[in-house]
Amino acid sequence: MKLAYWTLAGLLALFYLYGGALKLLRTREELQPMMAWVDRTPLPALRSLGAVEVLGALGLVLPPLTGVAPGLALAAAVGFVLLQIGATGVHLSRGDRRIELNLGLVAAAAVSVWLATAWL
Repeated sequence: MKLAYWTLAGLLALFYLYGGALKLLRTREELQPMMAWVDRTPLPALRSLGAVEVLGALGLVLPPLTGVAPGLALAAAVGFVLLQIGATGVHLSRGDRRIELNLGLVAAAAVSVWLATAWL
């Protein structure tokens, strides 16, 4: 169960660390080609979302790795489920029906919630 957690959590952490860093560091114009929704999102909200994604990625990996507050991995995984449910809603409300990635991330995060119980 722990091997499965590390595999899935590692992949999710890489995905969210990358995506979060992009939202923190790139301009709206640089993000536009890969994230069509950024044109109607306030820049502070975009930066905050990037920070949440980076912190969540660290929360998936660091607590179990260090043994300090390992329950935070569960909280980070639940946070990603909620984040992707919200992201799916944003895409659908803006007429974007390409939500396959969001649904896949919801499923992966939900499985990581279950696997993170190994640390409790």
